[in-house]
Amino acid sequence: MEAYPQETPEDWWEVEALYDSCFAPGRTALSSYRLRDGVPPVPELCRIRRDRTGVVVGAIRCWPVRVGTLPALLLGPVAVHATRQGEGLGAALIGEAVERARALGHERMMLVGDEPYYRRFGFTRLEGVLMPPPTNPARVLGLALAPGAWDGVTGEVTRAM
Repeated sequence: MEAYPQETPEDWWEVEALYDSCFAPGRTALSSYRLRDGVPPVPELCRIRRDRTGVVVGAIRCWPVRVGTLPALLLGPVAVHATRQGEGLGAALIGEAVERARALGHERMMLVGDEPYYRRFGFTRLEGVLMPPPTNPARVLGLALAPGAWDGVTGEVTRAM
């Protein structure tokens, strides 16, 4: 059995329940969700982890976006059940998503998060990349999946479709 299988349509509501339990009420009101509205996630980059009883205890999704005219991936949300936090599961899911995205030929990945946490995966602050408000610009981070992929890239982040 694959350690981090691809999320299937049958997993959708269980994953949503995990996100609801891990994030504050109103999570879907965040600006990053406006970029996801009506846009399907990238299926190959949506991974889950089940425990021995079959319950989803970790999940990650990635969404296509555009930065100016260029394609990018929006990483997240990533969530780990409260009973499994501190085991490295979130880091493993992020690493899995990054490596799969690179292997699939994607060039750039971004997220909104805490730089001290995401720096270990290679994410750094993106200057001149504007998420919809009210996003703190210091939390807009990017990772080049191909050499130089973020060099000189600026502009507004918009929905891919």
